[in-house]
Amino acid sequence: MAPKRLGFILAMVALVGGATSAFGQTSRVISAAVADTGRPPADVARDGARKPAEMLAFAGLKPGDVVLEILPGGGYFTRVISKTVGPSGHVYAGAPTGKMQEAATAIAADPAYGNVSVVGLDAAALAPLPPVDLIWTSQNYHDLHLTRVHLDPVAIDKLWFTKLKPGGVLIIIDHAALPGAPVVATADALHRIDPAATRKEVESAGFVFDGESQALRNPDDPHTANVFDPSIRGKTDQFVFRFRKPG
Repeated sequence: MAPKRLGFILAMVALVGGATSAFGQTSRVISAAVADTGRPPADVARDGARKPAEMLAFAGLKPGDVVLEILPGGGYFTRVISKTVGPSGHVYAGAPTGKMQEAATAIAADPAYGNVSVVGLDAAALAPLPPVDLIWTSQNYHDLHLTRVHLDPVAIDKLWFTKLKPGGVLIIIDHAALPGAPVVATADALHRIDPAATRKEVESAGFVFDGESQALRNPDDPHTANVFDPSIRGKTDQFVFRFRKPG
């Protein structure tokens, strides 16, 4: 074999080996984050349904990343994201006033999650933030369409677009509605959203669709019940979309 050809093959083997090693290291970091003993037992009990390790791996999350989490709820993902990005990374928990902000503030005050900061969600609050590697929103993109909140979802998508680094990722996890279901009425009544409508809306803001995970799909969900209905709560059909900012 010619020396140049051999050298090329050896270089490719080394490159693939390095990538595999880096992937394995990140996988171990994510597994350790999910196994964090500081997580509330109630969160751990939901891992079978929410599959945090698979979600973070799909997002490509890694140590050192800077993350903006939109509407973190009680902090289910905030803690595992915090532990995954580690001390060289940071998590900005974007929370409105009220119980959600209180929950996020309590996490940020815990020294075990010292890389978490609580921020507002409007343009003025997000302006001082550095460009981020990942924007994450789970089970709440539909909330942007609620009649009572009077938001412009496309304008919000465009705002998120400006906050991402070129090549940065947006992850949307949400409860699926029936195809063609009216977005606002369905959000109001069922807290669901049509996946196709979500994709079209986000792409209109400049994002490029970059993949979908099937890990949270449930074909047995009739898609007609409110997500808090005991018959389906915790078992809804959920879509997981990854979008990327070109660059």
